[in-house]
Amino acid sequence: MNKIFITLLFYFITCIAHCQEITGDWNGALKVQGIQLKLVFHIDKSESGYSATMDIPDQGAAGLKVSSVIYRESSLELSIANLSIEYKGMLGQDGIIDGTFTQNGMAFPLKLTKEEIYKEEVRRPQEPLKPYPYVEEEVVFENRKAGIKLAGTLTLPNSKGVFPAVVLISGSGAQNRDEELMGHKPFLVIADYLTHNGIAVLRYDDRGTAASEGDFSKATTADLTTDAEAAFDYLKTRKEIKSSQIGLAGHSEGGIIAPAVAAQRPDDIAFVIMLAGVGIRGDSLLLLQSEMIQRAYNIDEQQIQSTLSINRSFYEMISDNADSAALRSALEQEIAKNKAITGDMSAEVFIGTQIKQLLNPWVKYILKYDPAQTLIKVKCPVMILNGERDVQVPAKINTEAISRALAQGGNRNVSVKIFPRLNHLFQECQTGLPAEYSAIEQTFSPEVLDEIARWILATCANY
Repeated sequence: MNKIFITLLFYFITCIAHCQEITGDWNGALKVQGIQLKLVFHIDKSESGYSATMDIPDQGAAGLKVSSVIYRESSLELSIANLSIEYKGMLGQDGIIDGTFTQNGMAFPLKLTKEEIYKEEVRRPQEPLKPYPYVEEEVVFENRKAGIKLAGTLTLPNSKGVFPAVVLISGSGAQNRDEELMGHKPFLVIADYLTHNGIAVLRYDDRGTAASEGDFSKATTADLTTDAEAAFDYLKTRKEIKSSQIGLAGHSEGGIIAPAVAAQRPDDIAFVIMLAGVGIRGDSLLLLQSEMIQRAYNIDEQQIQSTLSINRSFYEMISDNADSAALRSALEQEIAKNKAITGDMSAEVFIGTQIKQLLNPWVKYILKYDPAQTLIKVKCPVMILNGERDVQVPAKINTEAISRALAQGGNRNVSVKIFPRLNHLFQECQTGLPAEYSAIEQTFSPEVLDEIARWILATCANY
């Protein structure tokens, strides 16, 4: 009798474990180099079997397709071939999957649960708290070239007189006026510091973002340049602003846009600040960015070179093929030579995805854009600031290219500084990898803030 009871009990427990529902949303927190990244797997089941997608909210990634989902006898295996990601775990009676997350040979323990995961909140001590000791005004201005209205915030020192001013221009991707990303608001922090130091600041929502009109998805860097020009023109209408002392400060892609406006308006722009600005052609930058990030993750050299070779081929295709038909033909030829590049996708799905990405107006424009052709036309004072550990816009090669182009155009009023230990967001960091951004408490280096404020005031004193 006891033997029968034990057998039945074992069968009951096994059945519970095997019959637990695997579909639904599974949450986990991956700890990498002291950084916590939230992962969410969405698992579905249909007549053809299991399927899944993955989100990485801290990196702004959503709907990443899981190429293989295997679930049997409480064992779960997931893989994302094109990202070299694998996860293997066992679903326990407590409803938690205990397993290992592997990417490019590096393994990390990861538990998944259907319960919501709450990461430890990272403090943002640099973000100012209201009431501010200066004037803050919500503004709307028009970009007549594009036929849209843009919304922003103007901060003015709380004193009488007219002030020098700067327009803040965000980096790539649709950003709000605070350039909010990875849980940080760098433009809010910069605006607060500069306004405290007697400098008016205008920051605005990118077109099609937050309160601004327009369609960001169809905009190229050239289109966004007209938005920045409209912001500058708006400041010229304000009686509190000294019109001869208005400059532009751009971060990353904003560091392409700011000198582009200055090149078009040589008699108007008082100064340009390039924060992690770009000095090399777009395709070269993206290849270098890919290489540096892979090296920071200790990816195998052969895999790095293979990835660079494939990406280089894709970028050349864009230069040689203007429409989807020509690009499709080029992709088919590339796949015929190297079928491995499609990963787990069918050739048709892979080609469709690549055509959509590679023929995006912004991508086509930025890959072919050479900043040097614009920088040689910039005659106003220029400040070039970069972080030594920036893996997105590597400091040395870009600062040298910017300086060289400015010098070629005869501009000698140039200040260059590379800050040690700082990343692309000008945070003090360990590796410089984007995965660190959200976990770092600091939003923007105080040393850089001070450098910017002092340089603007000294430059404007000469006007």
